[in-house]
Amino acid sequence: MSIKLEVLPYAYDALEPYFDNATMTIHHQRHHQTYVDNFNKAVSGTVLENKNMEEILQEISKHSPAIRNNGGGHYNHSLFWETLSPQPKANPEGKLLEAIKSTFGGVEQLKAEINKAGLSQFGSGWSWLAVNFNGRLMVIATANQDNPLMDTNLFSRGFPILGVDVWEHAYYLKYQNKRADYLDAFWSVLDWSVIEKKYEEALQKIS
Repeated sequence: MSIKLEVLPYAYDALEPYFDNATMTIHHQRHHQTYVDNFNKAVSGTVLENKNMEEILQEISKHSPAIRNNGGGHYNHSLFWETLSPQPKANPEGKLLEAIKSTFGGVEQLKAEINKAGLSQFGSGWSWLAVNFNGRLMVIATANQDNPLMDTNLFSRGFPILGVDVWEHAYYLKYQNKRADYLDAFWSVLDWSVIEKKYEEALQKIS
């Protein structure tokens, strides 16, 4: 079964002024589309055509770099688009908020940790909030298109619920080399209602 590039649930200019129209258009139509096309080529005619993406990524050490890079690229970007909104819920509530407080001290401390992970990532990569297999929240950074699902992350595996793309293609047209400004802007378009749902789903998977 081939994967496909899903249409975004908002217009490319809907996240202005935080994420600009040109970046969103190129990021989605060119970069994400390339990951989709290359992944489909890599799995064509193999048993992986019958597996879902999460299953593939959880055993990524068994597969080729093309599957790792492009499968990760598709999964990561799909999560990224889903968590953004022009009318986002501005703050987490309920179980997620309690978990954030118990793990990080509060939402602002969590944001600082995710921003720090994104700024500390040398070169291209991602900053993540994930749920580890003990049900605890964790913040990690990964290189390239890796993510916490992958079994190549020996000491930081889990289910990602929030990911920030820190590849230059995600921000350079608007923010140039100011990655910190881009990371600050991210929080203005992050929909916490989606993260709450992802958190509940992750807890169910490990229960």
